[in-house]
Amino acid sequence: MDPTVESEIFKALEKTRLLVGDKKESQYSRCGRTDKGVSSVGQVIALFLRSNLKETDGNHKISGELIPEAQIEGEIDYVRVLNRVLPSDIRILGWSPVSIDFSARFSCLAREYKYFFWRGNLNLSAMENAGKKFLGEHDFRNFCKMDAANVHNYRRRITRFEISSSNMSFEGGQLCAIKVKGSAFLWHQVRCMVAVLFMIGQGLESVDVIDILLDIEKTPRKPQYAMAPETPLILQSCEFEDVKFICSSDSGQALRIHLENEGRAYQLQSAIFQEAALSCLPLAKDQSLLNDGTIKKVTSHIPLLSRPTELQIVPHLEIRDVHDAHYGKFDQCPRVCSAPIGMLRHFPC
Repeated sequence: MDPTVESEIFKALEKTRLLVGDKKESQYSRCGRTDKGVSSVGQVIALFLRSNLKETDGNHKISGELIPEAQIEGEIDYVRVLNRVLPSDIRILGWSPVSIDFSARFSCLAREYKYFFWRGNLNLSAMENAGKKFLGEHDFRNFCKMDAANVHNYRRRITRFEISSSNMSFEGGQLCAIKVKGSAFLWHQVRCMVAVLFMIGQGLESVDVIDILLDIEKTPRKPQYAMAPETPLILQSCEFEDVKFICSSDSGQALRIHLENEGRAYQLQSAIFQEAALSCLPLAKDQSLLNDGTIKKVTSHIPLLSRPTELQIVPHLEIRDVHDAHYGKFDQCPRVCSAPIGMLRHFPC
């Protein structure tokens, strides 16, 4: 089995002897799961760890604001200790004490994703207008991978959508990003949303196709289409009430230096590839680059509404909480507390 971020985190916890007992005894929870290849700069986990702080009776609310600063300074520097033994592409960004009933999964108020892409000839204005139609509460069954065995409520609320550009470029290409924020997301929802937006940006679909796909009376079955690539997607942030992450000055400096050095290493590799590309022939007129960098030959486009559809979803009883997504039932969530930890990279399924 390939290593995951989760497995590497627990290896580090065991190596540093921060873990008391095994994984099950730690009452571990995570804010969410991401597909293999998807990254995260805002993932949060919660579990019991060794601590230098005095014990509490478990009934009092604990937060960074209520614990005396002197005690915080005497606490284990979780960021420094764990980052010394983690792989170079996994990093702890901060920690926070929390209440006994805190759940990294069910206490999360909102999640925000960011999807990077090269602008190319995409019509950003059309994509932006189409993306705004996602705002509000809708049934997103036509914008996700079906998981009818575990998910019976496909309504989700999107609270933010925007497209922005950055100052990064490659061979004159402009790097852009789609930001999507909501309380919870379905399986592959963001990648499906982005895939349809790319079709609109290419002029292959109209902006109004979003309205039609969100109307399950008109479109009860999802048309078959490929999701957007996983690599450009990151879980940007997870929001919680009264949780403030802590990172010591020394650990913060070391973390910043490490991440900048990692970034420079990838920029050097990019420079080498750009240099090699200069000696290559230009692309033929019937070829174009996809947003993951692969070459696709231009072919005729079959309109989404004319494509074969997936199996129809049979209605069942709705789940008790929209945060449930497809990762288990509400009553299976363990009671957790202690240190939620931000990390880099992804949780492969």
